[in-house]
Amino acid sequence: MFTPAEFAAAWARSYRWRVLAAATVAQAAASFLVQGFGPLAPFLQDALRLNAFQIGLVISAALVVPVIGLLVAGELLDRFSERLIVGVGALLVGLALVGASLASTFQGLLAWLLVVGVGYSAAQPGGSKAVSGWFPAARRGFAMGIRQAGLPLGGALAAVTLPAIAADHGWPAAFQVGAAVTAVGGALFVVVYRPPAEIAPRRATTAASAFAARLSLLGERSMRDIILSGLALIAAQYGILVFFVLDARDRFDLPVATGARLLFLAQVAGVVGRIGLAAWSDRCKRGRSFPIAVSMWALVGGLLAFLMAPGAAPWAFAVLAAWLGLFGFGWYGPWVAWVSESAPPERVGFALGLAMAINQVAIIASPPLLGFLRDRTGSYAVDWIVLVGLLLACLAVMRRRAPTVADGG
Repeated sequence: MFTPAEFAAAWARSYRWRVLAAATVAQAAASFLVQGFGPLAPFLQDALRLNAFQIGLVISAALVVPVIGLLVAGELLDRFSERLIVGVGALLVGLALVGASLASTFQGLLAWLLVVGVGYSAAQPGGSKAVSGWFPAARRGFAMGIRQAGLPLGGALAAVTLPAIAADHGWPAAFQVGAAVTAVGGALFVVVYRPPAEIAPRRATTAASAFAARLSLLGERSMRDIILSGLALIAAQYGILVFFVLDARDRFDLPVATGARLLFLAQVAGVVGRIGLAAWSDRCKRGRSFPIAVSMWALVGGLLAFLMAPGAAPWAFAVLAAWLGLFGFGWYGPWVAWVSESAPPERVGFALGLAMAINQVAIIASPPLLGFLRDRTGSYAVDWIVLVGLLLACLAVMRRRAPTVADGG
């Protein structure tokens, strides 16, 4: 028989896993349509008569606001409950997606997706800070990996459902389904989540000193490596996410449905990668930065193989898609754990918001730039070459400082 104290302790230990489950579902729901945009791109392209550059702008529209919004959300998370920030953000995303589904022009769609970005700013750092607060360092990477697996999980579910919905009922119906999924995920988090009891008291500081303390994060070498690796990897991730299906159709002569299934496989592999790579980072003696470097090298190899893939056997193509997903989407789990451990406890929210906001620059810039290159050259092969070059350049800079246990391992 449990004593009341033992029962309370066991309940508290299990509660952290319920928080993790709710945060993961909320992440998957918030990213359902954003990460599932790739399979919808052909439908939007045909319905609105868009070129590759405009397709890139559509995905960037939802992600331009978080450049500033993530910084604001990070600061708010250091002051208010994650429950409030994530809940309001999810509600706003859902409402804006309904508005986007009613748009009849390219410009109208872009305007509504800008509003989506306001709400989406709260989803990423809010859930990450919630999980970080409930799990000790020895399990934080594993827990963060599970939570971050919600992003490719949402994309994987979108890849197998949204194209069918768009084919049968039109792309607006797919957006409306995305709105409903986002709202349900956010509501679940609001109902389940409570902050941990052990919250460090906020130190009294002036506005000027608080601002200086936050900017000092940029001067730390680990934060610079975090930002550099994040920029290269997120550019490659969104290149794959947005243009994989279109490249499979144009350069490989594969049907859109086949390309969507391959992207689904990549997203599922990304779920495995986010959990597995993050769990490895908990035990890696070379620090959390080492799995990130391994992911970058693996992605370089995968993209080079993708350049030579036309004519490959179907099984080989499937293996390649899984490899790209494992490392192209899976890196984010250990990366977020690395960020959360590189800042003092009272600045975790801001550090997460800062790193993710800088990532948004690559998220915003890469889809339209890659689309522009494709429009000018007539092939997506140039895009993959550019991404390989970016990854190699960042790896060369990062090698100047060997990874250490101080990086968070």
